[in-house]
Amino acid sequence: MGMSVGDKGEDAPMSEINTTPLVDIMLVLLIIFLIAVPVVLETVELELPDVAFEPTTTKPENVNISIKGAGGGDGESSVCEVYWGQTPVDSRQLLERGQNKLEQLLEDIGGPQNITEENFPEVHIRGDVNTPYQCIGGVIYTMQFAGFQKIGFISEPAAGSATLGRI
Repeated sequence: MGMSVGDKGEDAPMSEINTTPLVDIMLVLLIIFLIAVPVVLETVELELPDVAFEPTTTKPENVNISIKGAGGGDGESSVCEVYWGQTPVDSRQLLERGQNKLEQLLEDIGGPQNITEENFPEVHIRGDVNTPYQCIGGVIYTMQFAGFQKIGFISEPAAGSATLGRI
């Protein structure tokens, strides 16, 4: 604490304000708010899934689609190369092949009443890392329109990561 010794005389009013009590009160309020704010914040309780790499079981009836893309920068339209297995296809051929695949499945198993999760084919998409989203999104939409219910992405796990391990 400081004390003012009058230079001008005892009758002159003091023009300086003592701010020490104000600073003390502000520090106390700051500490109260720092303690109270985390208590007031509300969070939504979520149970997040555990991430694990699971090896895919490839069934012969699954459809393997590979997508490569180029272009798409500076207003150019991107060019998508889509492959059904090893055969290049356009979007019309992709839809026709998908519908034909499901029709053939229905014939083979004896009708829609015999469809189970085990015998229904899945679509496995391998997308190049540089493929624009519109290419992959178009293939997903086309295969869903053809009637496929399960569509998954095939990726390579990062080097050094364990299969079925926790991340």
